[in-house]
Amino acid sequence: MFDMNEQLRKLPDKPGVYLMKDESGGIIYVGKAISLKNRVRQYFQSLKNHPPKVRAMVANIAEFEYIITDSEVEALMLESNLIKKHRPKYNILLRDDKHYPYLKVTLGEKYPRVVKTRRVVKDGARYFGPYINVGAVNQTLEILKKFYPLRTCAKNLEKVNDRPCLNYHIHRCLGPCKGDVHHEEYMKMIQDVILFLSGKQDELIKELERRMHEAAKNMDFEKAAEYRDQIRSIEAIMEKQKVVVAADVDQDIIASAREDHEVCVMVFFVRGGKLMGREHYMLDCEVEDHLGEILSSFIKQFYGGTAFVPKEILIEEEFEDQQLVEQWLSAIKGSKISIKQPLRGEKKELLDLARKNAREIFEHFRDKLIRDKEKSVGALEELSALLRLKEAPSRIEAFDISNIQGTDSVASMVVFENGKSKNSDYRRFKIKTIEGANDYGSMQEVIYRRFKKGLEEQAMMREKGIADLEGKFSKMPKLILIDGGLGHLNAVQDVLNALGIDIPLAGMVKDDRHRTRDLIYQGQEIGLGQYPNAFQLVGKIQEEAHRFAITYHKSLRGKTSVQSVLDEIPGIGEKRRIALLKHFGAIDKIRKASLEELCAVEGMNKGAALQIQQFFNKS
Repeated sequence: MFDMNEQLRKLPDKPGVYLMKDESGGIIYVGKAISLKNRVRQYFQSLKNHPPKVRAMVANIAEFEYIITDSEVEALMLESNLIKKHRPKYNILLRDDKHYPYLKVTLGEKYPRVVKTRRVVKDGARYFGPYINVGAVNQTLEILKKFYPLRTCAKNLEKVNDRPCLNYHIHRCLGPCKGDVHHEEYMKMIQDVILFLSGKQDELIKELERRMHEAAKNMDFEKAAEYRDQIRSIEAIMEKQKVVVAADVDQDIIASAREDHEVCVMVFFVRGGKLMGREHYMLDCEVEDHLGEILSSFIKQFYGGTAFVPKEILIEEEFEDQQLVEQWLSAIKGSKISIKQPLRGEKKELLDLARKNAREIFEHFRDKLIRDKEKSVGALEELSALLRLKEAPSRIEAFDISNIQGTDSVASMVVFENGKSKNSDYRRFKIKTIEGANDYGSMQEVIYRRFKKGLEEQAMMREKGIADLEGKFSKMPKLILIDGGLGHLNAVQDVLNALGIDIPLAGMVKDDRHRTRDLIYQGQEIGLGQYPNAFQLVGKIQEEAHRFAITYHKSLRGKTSVQSVLDEIPGIGEKRRIALLKHFGAIDKIRKASLEELCAVEGMNKGAALQIQQFFNKS
């Protein structure tokens, strides 16, 4: 049992990261502190002094843990990684958390390649990006392939292969697999590629012009023409890039537009004094969150996963831990990084331009939100009129059961607020008290567990004097939808009556093709055909409830399948089981594999392979 007061008393006066958890053990907030003792204790002092967001979080804290670090910079790095990993409910989060593509030069290999990737790891390679879209990456790769015959395969070049692939024969690869490629010549091409990708095309053109003149001087006019064509292509690319600053600098310019809970952050990418691209990011925040706090959260999340940090970052407003963030980014880059708020001059004009672009994107985004909201409100109003409800159902919870012949029965609870799915409130349940394919009993169990827990949370919050806040289940829906007909409705209504809960309840009925058809409400079937918005919303809710339930069921069934099949075979332990699944990818392929194919798997021998074949032949 977690003793809150005792654990607060034991907090060390050292820098570190703290993780706030709810009753289920889920991480709901991650923070850093120069003194864990002082910072964590502040949350549990007078709630009246905290803003609503903090009060809501504190009401849901059941326990906490902390990790001590050697410095506040280390704490910031750890905080950034943990937020990205756990995406806690009460942290400011990048809504879309985009993973843009990079170009990777595999310098760790003897004959490096240029490949597209979305993962950035410390493997000795050079990464370039992020690129705004995959099309830009593919276009750049095509340009490089046209002029630089680099290898594209992942062959093991330690073993010389006398049969090069098609790329060699069409002059798209020098064929290092043949074992006769001059390494220095190959690496000269790699250096050209790095100059090109670094945005230093001017230097590359000078070098290509030198080679062109040298080739012409040596009467090698064919080679000189190749260099000429390369120069023309690079110059054509440079013409499309807008020069925005006089100096040869790398900058990111960050500005925002905001209304209520929505923030659009715009980033201009300036490389070598040229504007290489821009991208926007949407964040969810609270009304009371300050701009500095939002910028701090964005910078930590954005640069925590990027391969490139520019020398200078321009922002609209300074923030509290700015100096600490500069130290962290400088450690990532390996050289000094500066974060500045320009107040005048050329840099201020660039920031204003980024802000103008952010506002334009935000207006477009807001217009789309308004259209979507009108459609959602229309659906809720139609639903309210159809069911003769007192008010439009601003929160709808839908439930579905999934099992196969009564095994691994699970249930899903999906939530729609104001006509939109609210994934953070989704819940899933493993059926505990019902055996076999009993949908009525399973649905009763789930409804009982969900609403019993909600009533208990409400009672607990009233006792604490924080009844205006919300727990994991305390927020009640305005409408309950279940996947099923009249029998399911009657079974669930008995549970609600027993708990003293008066919430409208309706059943979602499917047609012969398992698509949403009608609703059953108060013993009558209500057609949705003439109400397109309500029909679309109910169909979406039903599909989402089914998807969420079936996904959970598959994950449980997959675990059971692996354990019940491979673990029953004598001589097949955990290591061999993992190796077999990694090699073949599926149980069915293992079943069909020949003796030779089974023996080829790492860690296998003839005896173990025979055991597998005998097992599957018997079954």
